[in-house]
Amino acid sequence: MIRRPDPARHGRDRRAEVLLPRPGSGRFTGDAPSAAVIGGGIAGLAAATGLAERGVRVTLYEQGDALGGRLAGRPVRLADGSGATMSRGFHAFFRQYYNLRGLLRRTDPGLAALAPLPDYPLRHRNGMADSFARVPRTPPWSALGFVALSPSFGWRDLASMNPREALPLLDVRVPEVYERFDGVSAADILHRINFPEAAHHLAFEVFSRSFFADPRELSAAELLLMFHIYFLGSSEGLLFDVPREPFPQALWEPLAGYLRHLGAEVRTGTPVRRVRPDSGGELVVRTDGADDRHQAVVLALDTHGLRQVVGASGRLGDASWRADIAALRTAPPFLVSRLWLDRPVRADRAGFLGTSGFDGLDNVSVLDRWEGESARWAARTGGSVVELHAYAVDGAAEPKEVQRRMLDRLHEVYPETADARIVDARHEWRADCPAFPPGGYHRRPPVRTPHPRVVLAGDLVRTGLPVALMERAATSGFLAANALLADWGIRGQVLWTVPRAGRSRVLRALAGGAARR
Repeated sequence: MIRRPDPARHGRDRRAEVLLPRPGSGRFTGDAPSAAVIGGGIAGLAAATGLAERGVRVTLYEQGDALGGRLAGRPVRLADGSGATMSRGFHAFFRQYYNLRGLLRRTDPGLAALAPLPDYPLRHRNGMADSFARVPRTPPWSALGFVALSPSFGWRDLASMNPREALPLLDVRVPEVYERFDGVSAADILHRINFPEAAHHLAFEVFSRSFFADPRELSAAELLLMFHIYFLGSSEGLLFDVPREPFPQALWEPLAGYLRHLGAEVRTGTPVRRVRPDSGGELVVRTDGADDRHQAVVLALDTHGLRQVVGASGRLGDASWRADIAALRTAPPFLVSRLWLDRPVRADRAGFLGTSGFDGLDNVSVLDRWEGESARWAARTGGSVVELHAYAVDGAAEPKEVQRRMLDRLHEVYPETADARIVDARHEWRADCPAFPPGGYHRRPPVRTPHPRVVLAGDLVRTGLPVALMERAATSGFLAANALLADWGIRGQVLWTVPRAGRSRVLRALAGGAARR
């Protein structure tokens, strides 16, 4: 059931939609079932929270030494003897990430651990720059404001666009957007619409690469969904926050404490090897040390981990489902380079800058502008902490050469860094983000599986909702918990989403007319 919320009461976009769970009891009383949540990233933490809050006996298994999944962190010792936390760094916690932010409110009701950044600035190597600081938040004025204020997208460009191809942007619906556009690439749809080249390379390439993929290898449906979430579907716009401290201290360690307070067992450093349904209806979870029995399992793993566990669990699911899991792929490798420099960057540099045309450099963050740990190091040493992201790196590229090239591009973007001495540098190479290639949607698994007590969660999962990236992970985790709870007669978590269709009746009618022609 879906209904419109009261904006004054909930403080969200007045057209955000609330999804009510199936009616049932508030929580278990007496003997409660046991559930294994396998994977301690955002999806797993959401699923574990949704279950444990309703009295389910939860065991959270995480292979790594820390929670957070792809947003985990680890302690390091720098060359100057300072302690620091290394992670994948900058992630934007957008205001329309309602369910992720709801998860974080369990331990931080006012979200004091998050700090707002005032802008999402973009810069192309040709000198063109864009800013969203002055763009109106409410659609359609947000998109019109971007056109009016952007040097990369003028009114003449708007007139030259193909209106028939552009109209679907005005009424993005899930799953219809996948049915219509999953078969073409993001680059193809921008070409069809005839977006001006500058806007194509500056704004939309920056956003499409946030899926860790080249636009030519990304489903057009995902790009259109992104446009809906951030521009024409939500009045939250591109307002976002970042954690004031490293991820473990700010977010995941408090959530782990919250789960333990609810009675959940949190087991880090515990890889799960396989899951086996037994003849009595239980599910046997095999770790390196034991076989644990549970009444339900949430598989909240990344692509590689899910393929590995399902591949080793021969009796789990049917042949078709197992083939779909085996067919899942990851996006190309990406690099996060963090540099501790002996001098500050210029005072007017933004805390975050999206970049395009710089030989694969996708963004630059000055961490000491907003992260406490980095700010304290910078204040003590007179230096700065700068982070570089490079997505969709050629798998055949030599890592050290890519790292050197990204450093050269930093010197080009922020010339004052060229003379800085690098006190220490840490590089994270990963290739564990899900790929969303053209034509792949129909094989992505939903939350439900062929086994009634096994559910999936993660940003690779089909949710049927307009969510992406971290919000898709959190939403899928709560959906997985809700699916199990509904079967047990327990009322689950209330969820929120941006509108599931275009905001304007007139614009929806225009988009519908174009689709019928």
